[in-house]
Amino acid sequence: MTDTTFTHDAEEDARNDALLLWLNGAMVPRAEARVSIYDSGFMLGDGVWEGLRLYNGRWAFLDAHIARLFEAAKAIDLEIGLTAEGIVDALEKTRIANEMQTDAHARLMVTRGVKARPFQHPGLSRSGPTVAIIMEHSRPHLPRPIRLATVPHIRGLPMSQDPKLNSHSKLNCVLACIAAEKAGADEALMLDVHGFVNTTNACNFFIVRRGEVWTSTGDYCMNGITRAQVIDICRSEGIPVFEKNYSLTETYSAEEAFLTGSFGAQTPVSEIDGRRIGDGTLGPVTARIRAAYMQRVGA
Repeated sequence: MTDTTFTHDAEEDARNDALLLWLNGAMVPRAEARVSIYDSGFMLGDGVWEGLRLYNGRWAFLDAHIARLFEAAKAIDLEIGLTAEGIVDALEKTRIANEMQTDAHARLMVTRGVKARPFQHPGLSRSGPTVAIIMEHSRPHLPRPIRLATVPHIRGLPMSQDPKLNSHSKLNCVLACIAAEKAGADEALMLDVHGFVNTTNACNFFIVRRGEVWTSTGDYCMNGITRAQVIDICRSEGIPVFEKNYSLTETYSAEEAFLTGSFGAQTPVSEIDGRRIGDGTLGPVTARIRAAYMQRVGA
C-alpha cells in the first residue's frame, strides 16, 4: 500500500548516525551496540521498557515514567540492578553525551539478561540484567491525521499477559498493526475481551462526542502516562471526561478522535474503518487539550 503513516513517524536527522547509546553502564557508539543472541529480551521478549520525550532539557513526566518502570519490573520479578536515581543518571549521561536539548526520544529497556541455555526458565538468566538506552534526535513528522482499522486481535486478560505492562513481548500488537496495514489503514484499533473499543496497537485512544471526551475503562490498555495527563487536563479545564465502555457504533459517530503517547503527544485520527471522523482534521477539543498539554510539558 502507499501513503502509509504511523504515530512514530519522525523527520530524518543525520545526527542519529553517530549516536552514543547506554549499554550496561558504558557509552557505546550506535554501530557497536550489541547484545548476546542468548539475551532474554531477544530470545523470549522477557523484559520491560519505557519511552521518554525530551523538551527543553527536561524529560517530560520523568518521575511517572521511572515509577512505572519499577512497578513493571516488580510485576515480572525482574531486578533492574540500578536505583531510580541510577536510571535517571544514565539518562542524563546519555543525553549530555549526545548534546541533546529538545526534540529527542529515549527508549529505556531492561531485560532479564543473558541466558545460560536457550530455554525460557528465568533461572537460566544468570548474567544480567541487560540495561540499554537508545536515544535519538526525533521531531515528529505526521503528514496527515492517522487512519485506523479495527482488527480481530484484542487486548487480553491480565492473567494471560497484562496489557498494562510495557512488556518486550509485543507480538500481539505487531500482528494487529500488520492486519491494519493490509486493510489499508495506518494503525490498528483494538477491542477488549468484551468487544468494547480499547486502544490502538501503539497508543491509547480517545473520542469526543457532544463535547465529552471518552476513553476506555483502562482495564485492558497500557496505563499511559500521556493518557493520564489528558484525563487530568480535561478535569482541570472543565471538559467532561469519562473512562467507560463504548462501542464501535458510538465511535463511528464521534466528532473527533485522537491517540495519546509520549512520542506524538496527541495525534488526530481522520478515519476509522473507512468512516470519516468529524471533518477529518484536528478538532477543536483535541487542539485545546494539546495546547494545555504542551503548557504542562514546558512548565
